[in-house]
Amino acid sequence: MQTVTLVMGQINPVVGDVAGNVNKIIETAQQAKKQFNADLIVFPELTLTGYPPEDLLLRPGLLKRVRKALTTLASKLDNVAVLIGHPDGDVESGLYNSASLIDGGKLVCTYHKQQLPNYGVFDEKRYFIEGENATVFDFRGLKIGITICEDIWFTQPSAKAKAAGADLIVNLNASPYHMGKWPLREAEVRKRISETGLPIVYVNQYGGQDELVFDGHSFVMNANGEKVVQAPAFEFGLFPVTIERQSSGGLALSGASCESQDDLSIIYKALTLGLKDYIEKNHFPSVVLGLSGGIDSALTMALAVDAIGADKVHAVMMPSRYTSQMSLDDAKLMAEGLGVKYSIISIEPTFNAFIDSLADEFKGLPADTTEENIQARCRGIILMALSNKTGSMVLSTGNKSEMAVGYSTLYGDMAGGYSPLKDVYKTLVYQLSHYRNQQSNVIPERIITRPPSAELAEGQLDQDSLPDYAVLDKILQRYIADQCCFEELVDEGYDAEMVARVIKMVDRNEYKRRQAPPGIRISSRAFGRDRRYPITSGYTVTSTIE
Repeated sequence: MQTVTLVMGQINPVVGDVAGNVNKIIETAQQAKKQFNADLIVFPELTLTGYPPEDLLLRPGLLKRVRKALTTLASKLDNVAVLIGHPDGDVESGLYNSASLIDGGKLVCTYHKQQLPNYGVFDEKRYFIEGENATVFDFRGLKIGITICEDIWFTQPSAKAKAAGADLIVNLNASPYHMGKWPLREAEVRKRISETGLPIVYVNQYGGQDELVFDGHSFVMNANGEKVVQAPAFEFGLFPVTIERQSSGGLALSGASCESQDDLSIIYKALTLGLKDYIEKNHFPSVVLGLSGGIDSALTMALAVDAIGADKVHAVMMPSRYTSQMSLDDAKLMAEGLGVKYSIISIEPTFNAFIDSLADEFKGLPADTTEENIQARCRGIILMALSNKTGSMVLSTGNKSEMAVGYSTLYGDMAGGYSPLKDVYKTLVYQLSHYRNQQSNVIPERIITRPPSAELAEGQLDQDSLPDYAVLDKILQRYIADQCCFEELVDEGYDAEMVARVIKMVDRNEYKRRQAPPGIRISSRAFGRDRRYPITSGYTVTSTIE
């Protein structure tokens, strides 16, 4: 067997843009041929449609475009082979999540995914039917078995490929990122290698798609389960793998590996890429956000600047009678330091107008959170007005801790088109802020160290209404992600009254989360696609049956 150069095409397709994705495939394949003299380029799962295409798959027009795209690729890629993911079939008789080899100007073979994920953010059984058979193709004397994403988490697909004569398995993926995902992937790939004795090439897409962000981080493991090639995370790239037949009959695979990165660096990259792609793929020219002098808006602005550049970010300070001079000074300092457009628009005239309009209705009633929420909604109106007038998208700056317990105002600070910190607990907000300042000092230290406050009332602090974030976030993690019940949390040593209060806040604020903007998913159980709870529910975790 001659030496084969397989290139992992870690690209960023756009969901639904079949024509654009075809052009991207052609350009990438030609680049791989020119740069590495590639024999075969392997692209991610559902490359032609992007992932996840969701109910676009129910449109016959999309499937017609896919069929035309395959014909176009075959006609334009006659000097290099490509393995690409795409839907195959039709809605009436059945649709498969498939991968096809195009070589020598022809569509050589097609494989249908056997294992369809239907949990968490995945609902593939809504659209696809399962394939049954292995597909192994002979490529320059190398027998390659095809698998797709979820297939690698089960024994049978790889076993079938082995039985069909494969001496190498490629796995096309659209595997979204969440913290802790990498060790899980590698563990499953090693299991399949242990079972089959075959090396595996794992190719994953990168890029943001609504709430999901894909990390790439493609890799190759040899027949001993040793990682011999590692692509970087959250980056476009072509990553060559040299495959040679050894005298023993086995395969030697080699290539380059990137340096390892720490967890905070990876999370920050995920947030930045998810935000960048949401803005750019939806063709927003810029973003606008409320800059309060607090840590959430500070980190959000840093992310926005890193994602799309300071020239496309507009920060607005909207002070009220309760806004401290510290907040004014720190917000201005940060905005000037990052070089963003900065405006100050007082909400006092707007707030007073609302209070005057409601004076008769509020007569004899004491001031409470109603007046606080009106302030937040004044700010929401201002930001949305700027958005409507300029076309900029409003960034909501709330974090996951606030979203969990409802410490936010509908149509106020929750207003916006996207929420970068939606899946970031408050304690992680602090860690990411410290991390960002280690790269360059953009967030004034006082913003990080001062006690957090919404500044909607005199002397107000978050901890007046909430448990300390260090404790709150641990309870939220155990209740939301780990599905722990009240009794388990109390047994772990948490105060029973506090646990009951936190759980009640989480449960009763589902209606707010349903109306929140989308945001980047970085955990294994984010609000939205992962966690789907009824708004109207008589279930409470603290109740018991007598």
